[in-house]
Amino acid sequence: MSITETPVRLPIPPLPKGFRVAGAHAGLKRNPTREDISLVVSDLPATAAGVYTTNLVFAAPVAFDRARTPGTGFRAVAINSGNANACTGARGLDDAAAMASAAAASLAVPEAGVLVLSTGIIGEFLPLGKIKAGIEIVAGRLGTDADAVVTAARGMMTTDTRPKLSGSSFQAAGVAHTLFGMAKGAAMVGPRMATMLGVILTDAALAPADAQRLLGEATEQTFNCVSVDGHTSTNDTVLLLANGAAGGTPLTGKGLEAFGQALVDACEALAREIADDGEGATHVLRVEVSGCRTRDDARQIARTVADSPLVKTAIHGADPNWGRIVSAAGYSGVAFDPDKLVLRLNGTLLFEHGQPVPFDADRVSESIKAARETLIELAVHAGPASIRFYSSDLTAEYVHLNADYHT
Repeated sequence: MSITETPVRLPIPPLPKGFRVAGAHAGLKRNPTREDISLVVSDLPATAAGVYTTNLVFAAPVAFDRARTPGTGFRAVAINSGNANACTGARGLDDAAAMASAAAASLAVPEAGVLVLSTGIIGEFLPLGKIKAGIEIVAGRLGTDADAVVTAARGMMTTDTRPKLSGSSFQAAGVAHTLFGMAKGAAMVGPRMATMLGVILTDAALAPADAQRLLGEATEQTFNCVSVDGHTSTNDTVLLLANGAAGGTPLTGKGLEAFGQALVDACEALAREIADDGEGATHVLRVEVSGCRTRDDARQIARTVADSPLVKTAIHGADPNWGRIVSAAGYSGVAFDPDKLVLRLNGTLLFEHGQPVPFDADRVSESIKAARETLIELAVHAGPASIRFYSSDLTAEYVHLNADYHT
C-alpha cells in the first residue's frame, strides 16, 4: 500500500512551557522515512485525563491508560504506530506496561507517571525490542522546535498523509497560557468516546476532576462529531496533560472557562483535520443539523447523513442529490415531521415543505467542485438543539487503500 504524503499545515503551533517532544523511525513500519515511535515529555509532574473508545473490543493501551487516568504526577506519553497492540490478550497488557517501563527508564521518571498509545495493525504482538531501541533514540532527540513537533506528530501516523496539529492561547488571572494538540486519524474513524489518537498539552494548572470533565465535554462537541467511515476503533484515545509550568494554582472560575473554550477550539480544529485527511478524500463534509429536540437527536441525524455511502459518493461526484440526504435523515431513527424539514447545500435551498424546490443544479454542482468543504444544512424545526459534524467523501482510493491494508 502506497501513501502519498502531503506537507504539514503551517504555521507549526508552539509547545506549551515545560513540554518536549520528538519522534523517530524504529523499524515498526517498512518505510524508513516514516517515524513510528514518539515521546511527549513534561519537565514537571502533570495532571492527566483521558477519554477512550466505547468499542467493547478495546486495545491494551486503552486498558492501561484508562486505569491510570485521571490523576497527577504524569511525566510522559510513549507512542508507537504500525502496531495497535489490540486483541493481544494478557501479553498485550504486559507489553503495554513494558513500553511504559522502557520510557520511564530512558527518561529517568517514575514508571507510574507514563501513559502509552499504540495504533496500527490489529492482532499482532508489539516488537518490544524495536520499541525499546526506538524509545532510547527518541529520548535523545527531545526538543521544542518545529522539527521536533513534526516528527512527534508523524510518529503517530498510520495512513494519514500529514500531521494534524492545533494550538491556541488564553489568559487566566493575568497569566498567558498555551494549549497544543496533535492527532492522527484517516480511517477507522467513527469515535464514540469513543483509528484516532489525540494528545492535548497545556502549561495551565488543572485539578484532575476539572481536566477530566472539560476533556469529556470538549470531546463530546468535537471528536465525537467526526466520522470518516463510521468504524469505531479499538484504540481511540485522547489524552490531556496539564503541567502548570505557566505558573499559578489550578484554574477556577473564569480562568477555567477560558481554558475550556481554548480546549474546544483546539479539538475542533483537529477533528476537522481528521475529516479533511480521510483516506482518499477529495471533500470535507460539514453537516450542520438544527432544530432538534436534543443534541443527541441532532448528532444521530448528522452522523447518519455523514456516514451514508450514497451521500458521500454523491458529494465526491459533485451531485447535489437532495434525495439521498433527505432519505438518510429519514432513516436515522430520529422522529421528525418531514413537512418541516429544510435542506440547503452550500447555501442553496434544495428541499422544504416535504418536496424539492427549483434550483440550478449545475451551479450547485460547480460549488461542490470548486471548494474542499461542502456544507450540508438540515433544519428539523422540532426543538432548540443543534450540532456541527465533520466527515469526508467516499472515493475509489479509499476502497483501494483499505483493500490493500493488512489488518
